Amino acid sequence: MEYYSWILTFHVMAFMSWMAMLFYLPRIFVYHVENKNKRDYVEVAKIQELKIIKLIGMPAMWATIISGAIMIYLNPYVLSAETGGWMHAKLLFVLFLIIYSFSLEYYRKKLHDEDYTRSGNFFRAYNEVPTILSLLIVAYVITKTFSILFTCITLILGAFIIYKVLNQKPKDAK
Repeated sequence: MEYYSWILTFHVMAFMSWMAMLFYLPRIFVYHVENKNKRDYVEVAKIQELKIIKLIGMPAMWATIISGAIMIYLNPYVLSAETGGWMHAKLLFVLFLIIYSFSLEYYRKKLHDEDYTRSGNFFRAYNEVPTILSLLIVAYVITKTFSILFTCITLILGAFIIYKVLNQKPKDAK
């Protein structure tokens, strides 16, 4: 346990780097899609998309997962029934973030191939997903509790925000 705080520090920093990619990459997708007719812009966006996911996002995701696994190994008590299940809830939503990360790579490849089947509004709405998931994860970690009410309210509010973003009028429809 002598190194636990150092591993925790690394874990938090890795999580922050991973979240930076999760927050920023879908925004690049928005601008990529909305400027698809500007060849020079699209080429720059493709480079940015590739670098942020390959050089920042995925390494940070794996660093987060590995450091988290080490901390659980060092302190398996966090998975015990006495803790109230907050760690299990956290891990569930971390799994959703991992799936979300791989979905961003899927969309990056689609955009690289100039398959523009998704709109800027779709990526704006999709960009809300990591915010909702990280809010839940951070709340569980800080409070060390799992609240079904808080979880449901957060998910419902998040779904409402995503719905509103999806149904915005496109920028060129003004």
